[in-house]
Amino acid sequence: MVTQSSGIRGLGSLTRAKMAAAFGSMTGWGSRRHKRAALVEQHRLHFELLCKAMDDPALAAVLHTYDTDVPPDKQRQYLFANALYINALYYHRIGALSLNELYGHLRMICRNDIFREYWAATRRHRESLPASSEEARLGALMDDLVRDMDALIREQEDGEQWWVVGELPEE
Repeated sequence: MVTQSSGIRGLGSLTRAKMAAAFGSMTGWGSRRHKRAALVEQHRLHFELLCKAMDDPALAAVLHTYDTDVPPDKQRQYLFANALYINALYYHRIGALSLNELYGHLRMICRNDIFREYWAATRRHRESLPASSEEARLGALMDDLVRDMDALIREQEDGEQWWVVGELPEE
């Protein structure tokens, strides 16, 4: 009987260990899910604030941190450009876009003159980011992409070969 009793206790230990491992993996899954939900909420709030600023020049004035005077209509365009950029970053952060897919999307966005103006106007904003941050690394990638697009447009008036601009980042 002693052997059977210790065997049953061993089974209970094994069951407890497996349950603890399963709970640990669910907790990890739960924390990733919680982090993703927090990111979704933060993105929604950011977009809502940008929309309010685009609709109301008095609120947009709060976001005016450019080195030069920017007329209200131009600032609304800049806020929309920011919304497009942040939306692309968001999709990358949640895993919906790989780094190469993000790059392709950003390449398309930076074909637009207004977006490139916005990017130049917000240069100082990116200078304050820690160099090791993901946002700083993606900003530097975008800086190179915008510079290459500007060069292409200077060479070719219509920028016909925009899809070859830049070099795909390493995943």
